[in-house]
Amino acid sequence: MKKILLLLLICAFLNGFASEIKKITVTIENNMEGAPITLGIPFPKGELHSTNNIRLLNSKGNEILCQTTEVSTWEPADDSIKWVWVFFFSEGESTYTLEYGSDIVPKRPDERIVSTNNMRPRGGIKVNTGPLSFSLNKLGNGFLDEVYLDSNQDGKFSNNELIASSPEDNRGTFLDLLDDSGIDISKAVINEVFREKGSGPMHAIFRVEGTYVYGRADNNISPFTIRLHAYAGKTYVKVLHTMTYTGIPDKHKRQKGEHANIATQNKEILSEDTADDPGWTQPNDQIAACGLQLKYHLQESAEVSMPLFEENWDAMSLTQKIEKLGATKKVSLLQRGPKRNSGESARSLFTGESKKENSANASSANKSSFKATVTQGKEIVTESQRAKGWINVSDGTRGISVGIKNFLEEYPKGIEVDPNSKMLKGNIWPLENGPMNFARKDTEMDGQMLGNFAQGITKTTEFLYYFHTNQTDAVIDQKMDYVLNSPVAHALPEWYTSSRVYGNMAPYSDKYLEFENGLQYKYEWWAFNQRKQPWYGMFDYGDGKTYFFKDKWFQWTNNEPTVDFMLWTNFMRTGNADYYHMAQAMSRHTMDVDNIHWPKKRSYLGQINDAIDFWDFEDEPESTPYLGIGRRHANEHWHALLSAHVWIQGWIASYYISADHRALEVAKMTGDTYLKRIWGEHDLRGRRLYLSVLNLVELYDATKLDKYKKELDERVDLMLMFQKEQGGNLLLDRYGYSQTYVVQGLYKYYQLTGEERIKKALLKHANWVRDVPPLNHEMESYLASIHPLLIGYEFSGQHAFLEEALARAEMLKVKKLSKNSSEFDSVESYNEALLKVSNLPKSDKRFTNWEINQGLRVFGWTHAYNIPYLLYWLDHKEQKITK
Repeated sequence: MKKILLLLLICAFLNGFASEIKKITVTIENNMEGAPITLGIPFPKGELHSTNNIRLLNSKGNEILCQTTEVSTWEPADDSIKWVWVFFFSEGESTYTLEYGSDIVPKRPDERIVSTNNMRPRGGIKVNTGPLSFSLNKLGNGFLDEVYLDSNQDGKFSNNELIASSPEDNRGTFLDLLDDSGIDISKAVINEVFREKGSGPMHAIFRVEGTYVYGRADNNISPFTIRLHAYAGKTYVKVLHTMTYTGIPDKHKRQKGEHANIATQNKEILSEDTADDPGWTQPNDQIAACGLQLKYHLQESAEVSMPLFEENWDAMSLTQKIEKLGATKKVSLLQRGPKRNSGESARSLFTGESKKENSANASSANKSSFKATVTQGKEIVTESQRAKGWINVSDGTRGISVGIKNFLEEYPKGIEVDPNSKMLKGNIWPLENGPMNFARKDTEMDGQMLGNFAQGITKTTEFLYYFHTNQTDAVIDQKMDYVLNSPVAHALPEWYTSSRVYGNMAPYSDKYLEFENGLQYKYEWWAFNQRKQPWYGMFDYGDGKTYFFKDKWFQWTNNEPTVDFMLWTNFMRTGNADYYHMAQAMSRHTMDVDNIHWPKKRSYLGQINDAIDFWDFEDEPESTPYLGIGRRHANEHWHALLSAHVWIQGWIASYYISADHRALEVAKMTGDTYLKRIWGEHDLRGRRLYLSVLNLVELYDATKLDKYKKELDERVDLMLMFQKEQGGNLLLDRYGYSQTYVVQGLYKYYQLTGEERIKKALLKHANWVRDVPPLNHEMESYLASIHPLLIGYEFSGQHAFLEEALARAEMLKVKKLSKNSSEFDSVESYNEALLKVSNLPKSDKRFTNWEINQGLRVFGWTHAYNIPYLLYWLDHKEQKITK
């Protein structure tokens, strides 16, 4: 008996050391069985130390295979894991459980991707997913060179199972330019291929870096990137293609020097008084066509099918019909939309200097110009307003389908099947649409500049290629929806907020509904206008307009102040997949269009054994000093730059949450520009300093690279030094609205380092804004001070800070609308209803830019980065957290 009792005591003692299995509920919105899912999920500090201790259970409690990747840690403060990517294939149910604990050992897959990546001069990549094999050669044609489908399922790939190959003449991918000399046909050259982070046995990602070269010496070479996603056991490949426009956009007379807003010296400054130069409005290099193409190897008796929608382009509920055609002549699907016309500038409107008719809003005629056209040969077969965005070509035995995401929203788009050349082409910019012209519409000052910075714009387009054994249209449609209507996985909102990866936020609830209305109504208003205006187009989608004045919208936002992060935050707080898609679109737009990407000197890798390789690299032209800087809000995306107008916080969130590798790539490009300090001391003062700390702390947190930490430390030291000279205020009075940059940047820095001096600085700043409220930009600055007051309350426990924050926030409360967002039938009626429930004061000036009916720009300073944190402390009034 004693031995039994002793044994029981020993077992109880050992069980005390056994790890606790913890559980996280995961939900997939718009779930589709078999869809490839990547879940980006955070963990609180100290909670998880290895991704080898995670497993995934389905709704029945059975373990399913998953692939996990450590993305970021809490270092240097703690070596535990901060963000993880979990990849899996969805099942029929939408609910899953993620389990973690030190005793958990997940199942390992038997079926896995096999690949080689040999970047010798005559090398390339070869990938075998099981039923699919493809190759991409360094001396090949720029895209998939050979694709084999294991049609007889014998585990081998014979010659007669070749289903697709690249066209000849280096035209697997193309970006053709048009100027006065006609079209210059591009040729694609592959430079390098890399395996991306997150690659593993179930899901592998290859980054292909290449260059478009041209026949005429006056056309600059153009870099491109292709990211290929391959999946174990699957016969589809996701492709993300990034093109870069390197042309000369117009014919204005080039002057020597720099614009004053972005000058790196003061000896040669460009005159902005060149409005009489007609060349500003005359196009030079235009995009003629861009896309990807494969040669299909099917029998002659092929059939083509594609879905179109029967309703108007903006219908909330859509019914699709499948159009079927014999592939006897070239079949083309083309999605067009309204012509680009951004209207007059906000400056001319407010000053009354221009009497031109505004066309910033799409008129009824403009809206109805959305048109999806199916042609066979030269004959129009059918038309509707909207196509879904995929085409399938099949011979009754095998087939290939290609789909393009945001087919309508990122118009123009096109897909074509040519039986004569056996070519299947996915058009990012279709030749049939006519060229993309980057010349200015007029010579009005825009964003305080008369410039054109279109050179260096990029655009990323997402495709799905599905190689199959004559599947039904229903099966093909489901596969296409993996990308075209992609499912979204997320944890409960409480998990994201309790992780504290972005500080002390509250999840959405009805508890403080008037405050939540102040947030949610604005996001719903933005989404409503994005659809109804519409804010669509290849270089526009994702962004939205800034000012609503006299019932018209003006000026693209271009992400100020980190609008995409507002949307990512709202997705985490609500679990609403609509905000995931809006955030992803805004992040992709701003990292591509609202940034300078070229000229960019490549990084030297030394993959060639010959020593001359380095000296050839040294002779390459240097990068532009403006690489990685952002574009200013203006009437057109490429009209203005500013020395402090780039926000990477949302890009990093996109990297964490959606596993967008390009987001981190562009963020590092911006971070590297900070290291150069091209604006001297100007770069280290005022708003530029505050925003750089926010950007660099996010970048360092994601990369843990010492070069960013060193730069960050020096800038934080400067900020704290200036505080001593400013009476405790961390900001110059001129930039009171920058409160959110300062407190978010320094708070994260404190999370990572635990430095007591940062805590003291933030507390001292909270005292300052409590006693000396900032009003330099009226409500923009005054309401932005709510967040610093909440930090003061967190670090001191003094209720005076919370009471003052609540007093200032009182005007943020919004009464309930008479009906839901979806029930309004016009922008005008929605606007009128919003103004009736608002509690915000009017400006003494002509125009109130923080009002509830405006865009998301000023909203970041007044609401988005204050209310979620205020609601947290309303629920934790007695809690003092300083870790």
